[in-house]
Amino acid sequence: MSKKRKAAVIGAGIAGSSAALGLLNAGFEVTLYSDKDRKTLRDDVPATGTAIYFGKPSQEADAQIIENLYGEESFTDGFSVRGYNPDKTPLLSFDVDFRYFRAQGVDPRLRADDRIGRFIDRGGAFKVEAITPDRLDEIANQNDLTLVGTGKGGLIDIFEIDKSRTVYNEPQRYLLTINVAGLPYDGKAFNYRSKVGWKHNLFTSNEEQGEIFLGGILHKDIGHSWSILGFAKPNTDWQKRFDEASDAASTLRIFNEIIRDYFPEDAKEVAKFKTIESDSHSWLKGAVTPHVRKAVGFTKSGKPVAAIGDSAIIFDPIAGQGAQNVSIQVAALVKAAAEHTGAFDAQWITRQFDAHWTNHGYGATEATRLYLGDPKYADHLKALFPAAAVNDRAGSAFFRFQSEPSLILNLQTKEAIERYIENETGERFDELIKRFKPAEKFKSRE
Repeated sequence: MSKKRKAAVIGAGIAGSSAALGLLNAGFEVTLYSDKDRKTLRDDVPATGTAIYFGKPSQEADAQIIENLYGEESFTDGFSVRGYNPDKTPLLSFDVDFRYFRAQGVDPRLRADDRIGRFIDRGGAFKVEAITPDRLDEIANQNDLTLVGTGKGGLIDIFEIDKSRTVYNEPQRYLLTINVAGLPYDGKAFNYRSKVGWKHNLFTSNEEQGEIFLGGILHKDIGHSWSILGFAKPNTDWQKRFDEASDAASTLRIFNEIIRDYFPEDAKEVAKFKTIESDSHSWLKGAVTPHVRKAVGFTKSGKPVAAIGDSAIIFDPIAGQGAQNVSIQVAALVKAAAEHTGAFDAQWITRQFDAHWTNHGYGATEATRLYLGDPKYADHLKALFPAAAVNDRAGSAFFRFQSEPSLILNLQTKEAIERYIENETGERFDELIKRFKPAEKFKSRE
């Protein structure tokens, strides 16, 4: 009988818990390390985003690790978009279905906790321990494969920034987010923006200030809830307001004030939201500099370890690519590890990440640049948004990049994106653009 291979996973967020469960299912003896116990991970830390899976690729990858544990009402199937000029006047709007498999928003603390529970129930070892670089070296020498899904304790420093794959050297947006209650999932919620109400997420932008996402999410305590994510451009009024957030109540107040001042048509509906009493960690603020790290690092004795999730690629969250990247990277890595019979050396780790970068990671970083309004994609946005305002299929084509981000890699010129719009809509691009007229007024809750 062959000896059972051993794996260690450092960090028990979605990346770490998914990898640990996947490797356990694949026949490895697995130890999952966390600096916090399971209850603390679930109830005493903030939700780091929405963990939305857009479309089939990420959801099918995740299904290789664990089946869908959440109900039909964890899914949304489109977006209501409104764009405002810098002077706060209406510019354009569209309300579209994805035209691909649905999106699923679940509290990342719930996703991770369910995976940890399944992992423990199936015999995985869960150890609460703060891992230092010295301890990581010991662990790596005791295991055949070691994965790092956390940057705590200085562990991220063993993974060098990959300058050839990193575009930005400073944050592109400042984030403020909160999960809220108080508005039921029914046909009335935001029905003035979409005929299907809550089934379509809201994406509202001011060209000068930034963007606000609002959509349904399954909260760890109360189930059906809502997530509000604000993305403030640097050195703006929104950023100054975001800086004042100090708890859930102040965060919700700031969002109410911003929406009242910049998007008044939504103010009456948003004013119905309430903080979630059971969750004092329902809010989060901060900023990240998007970057890519080399996926293999070395402990002090020279043992190779692999970066997963945010330890490998950290995204600006505006395009919702973080959780998707995790699901696709981890599923592919688990499959490759199960099929591999040799040593998990630096070359093997590098090959797996390079394959992931080619198949998904690069496209996800470029799609995020598109949604950030990076100058590289200025012509794309000038084409996509007015086309979407006059043809629903163009709007669906825009959001298709969330589900299939690598599509953008073959659409790098103005001509290419115009052909893409024509193929998706069945109309000539110049005819579409001729029909675009700036919005005069947006509907609101009466």
